[in-house]
Amino acid sequence: MVKSSRASKVAVITGAASGLGRALACNLARQGWTIAVADINETGSEETLRQVRALGGDGACFRVDVTNAQVIEDLAEDVYTLWGRCDMLINNAGVASTGAIGKVPLEDWRWCIDIDLMGPIYGCHAFVPRMQRQGFGHIINVASIAGYAMGRRMGPYNVAKSGVIALSETLRAELEGTNIGVTVVCPGFFLTGIANTMRFTDKREQDATRKLTGGSNMTVEDVAAAVLKTAQRGGGYVVMPRYAQMIFWARRLFPAGATALLSRISGRRKS
Repeated sequence: MVKSSRASKVAVITGAASGLGRALACNLARQGWTIAVADINETGSEETLRQVRALGGDGACFRVDVTNAQVIEDLAEDVYTLWGRCDMLINNAGVASTGAIGKVPLEDWRWCIDIDLMGPIYGCHAFVPRMQRQGFGHIINVASIAGYAMGRRMGPYNVAKSGVIALSETLRAELEGTNIGVTVVCPGFFLTGIANTMRFTDKREQDATRKLTGGSNMTVEDVAAAVLKTAQRGGGYVVMPRYAQMIFWARRLFPAGATALLSRISGRRKS
């Protein structure tokens, strides 16, 4: 049974059935938070909630398709009805698609943008006005360093994650001077399950992606800890590891030169 408590801090996490979403939920559970575990994967959500409770937190599972604006609106209504507050919204649900522009199917563009970009837009649309009425809160939008790197054959993902960065920076400007913070997360490759659901136009892309994600020493727990530490002190950006920070600053300070440099680093592939 869910404990309806208006004292415990409440976090809503999309994509919480696995990976980074689960790691964020478990980290907050250790601090005694109540977690709204929001995901389309009901079995994974139930396992996340079990771990949350074992670590000292509480919460409930919500079957959520982030591509449906009304579902997100209903989620917000349910959270406020049940707990009366939302201290933190984490727009984490995400997918990825690879392929050259003109070759990657338009269906994959829609799939990636609907989940990666429209999902956070719907989340902000539903929760920000409620946070403004309650007078506090924090929004965490999970983007990617891909939103700055603009690597080849990653068009749908790059575009979606760039949009999440723009959404976050716009929202931060609009909420300046309020008690509502905004943090955008731009990690490089780390050990997560996103490669398991990625869509590829050829096997070379699949093999390269699995090698990059599998070869990283950065875990979901590493990223979750950095995200929450930054958000809880009011920081606006989480960019990690070091190579991602180099891309971030190169793109911001020397945009044209960064494009040429990143092209040389990634190597030219035949389209």
